[in-house]
Amino acid sequence: MISPFLDRSRIAYFSMEIALATDIPTYSGGLGILAGDTLRSAADLRLPLVGVTLASRHGYFRQEIDAEGRQIEHRDPWDPAARTQLLRARVAVPIAGREVWIGGWLYDLKSHLGGSVPVILLDTELPENDPADREITHRLYGGDEDYRLKQEIVLGIGGVRMLQGLGFHVRGYHMNEGHSALLAVELLRRLRHYRRRRTDEPGIDLPGVRSLCSFTTHTPVEAGHDRFDWALVQFMLGDYFEVEALKPLGGIAHLNMTQLALSLSDFINGVARRHGEVSRRMFPGYEVHTVTNGVHPRTWAAPSFAALYDEHIPGWCHEPELLNRVEQIADDRIWNAHAEAKRSLIERVKSRCGVTLDPERPIIGFARRMTAYKRPALLFSDIERLRTISRRYPFQLVLAGKAHPRDGPGKQAIEDIHRVIRTLDGTVPSAFVPDYDMAIALDLVAGSDVWLNTPLRPLEASGTSGMKAAFNGVPQFSVLDGWWVEGCIDGVTGWSIGDSQESRNGDDAASFYQRFEQDVLPRFYGERSSWIALMKGAIGKNASYFNSHRMLRRYAIEAYLR
Repeated sequence: MISPFLDRSRIAYFSMEIALATDIPTYSGGLGILAGDTLRSAADLRLPLVGVTLASRHGYFRQEIDAEGRQIEHRDPWDPAARTQLLRARVAVPIAGREVWIGGWLYDLKSHLGGSVPVILLDTELPENDPADREITHRLYGGDEDYRLKQEIVLGIGGVRMLQGLGFHVRGYHMNEGHSALLAVELLRRLRHYRRRRTDEPGIDLPGVRSLCSFTTHTPVEAGHDRFDWALVQFMLGDYFEVEALKPLGGIAHLNMTQLALSLSDFINGVARRHGEVSRRMFPGYEVHTVTNGVHPRTWAAPSFAALYDEHIPGWCHEPELLNRVEQIADDRIWNAHAEAKRSLIERVKSRCGVTLDPERPIIGFARRMTAYKRPALLFSDIERLRTISRRYPFQLVLAGKAHPRDGPGKQAIEDIHRVIRTLDGTVPSAFVPDYDMAIALDLVAGSDVWLNTPLRPLEASGTSGMKAAFNGVPQFSVLDGWWVEGCIDGVTGWSIGDSQESRNGDDAASFYQRFEQDVLPRFYGERSSWIALMKGAIGKNASYFNSHRMLRRYAIEAYLR
């Protein structure tokens, strides 16, 4: 079953979440979308990767919004047997003095260009396991610290063992965030046993492991770096590996999975130029490179734009840099493609929210994980100012996003947004689309007229939603952080909010309102040719560069072939 993928050595790409398809809920947000886009580009470019993740049978969660605007979480189960092929291999990992058995499922991620990449989904739902252990791979980011460490043991240690059990020849390992860092400890253990058999020398082979490992760190937010008490690590792993030998690598006070990945990787990178600078300050002593994120061309171009590019810029899916030729497409064709995408968004908003939007008015889109540093409420800092602006330049708002079930402030932000929407009723038509997923995201990034982003600088590692919008000719209006520091050509690809210094809420809010009223909306209501020039700027200067094909080619040259 797996044999067609054993024809050559591969890079094993490990990620706690991977967005394989809209209706396979093995992703929660940007990290999983990026992982899926990376593997989709690998399939397009026929690069030899193999993905490793968890089955996450109960998904992340399905979001319901009640009448008061409160988020209610429901399980979002899926059956791997319906979408993947069962693998016969079984491997075991040590957890709390028990052998926990791991099975696997194969998802064959196919490209419309003919290539494919195998993705292995690890699953502990096996009759050999205790009932509690069967649930380890059920909930994405669910449970307590114990549950999370068990998942990371399964992903890291179990993933390496599963690849060996299936017969893959792995030439390198790419850790997408620190969740899978225990894979490097498994490699340490293997190389040590190999050395003892060959030379009878004790010790661990750090250079040997580092030469096999690459690590991408994604967040400058402290809460994004998993930490585990060493006593818990000792309890979970037992005599699998000496804890004292790991402390210099993973942290003396506690096991920091980011620190462990940094210590055991030869290639380390941040996900935007600014994020690389921040990461070098966070992790002094490490050489942190920069490979700015990108998004998958075919996935994030709405059907109307994909057809337009196919007609006028053949080959754009394989070489997205060709989109810099967008000037050769007639303005009316660009406008009509956008109008079609906008109709799809308006229809979705009507069906999901019961709100009727006007296709002639600009739609401001805002959708991302609802958490404090994303500052979803910055838009609503001055409600009266919004009303005043809307009387001069009518506009509409469409928002979406999930808060982690344990993120109280994030859930409160969703409730606050709904309260503001009720306050604005009759003045600014607004909607919050529930249960944000890949399908809703595509409608939003393609159907909005302006894409808004307001993170707290410098906490936005990269951000990719604005890149998706660019593939659809939607300019970004954003704080100068993450990828937008590189992508913003003011008035050409979009607009900046504030300056490039650390954020001050009052200053950023004032800048937002000023530019919204004086630059963004007047441009939309002005000459259509001027607005379409802006749309072409987003496509030709941003989409042509900020794509996962360019990103993966850089990984191949700078990390995988080192």
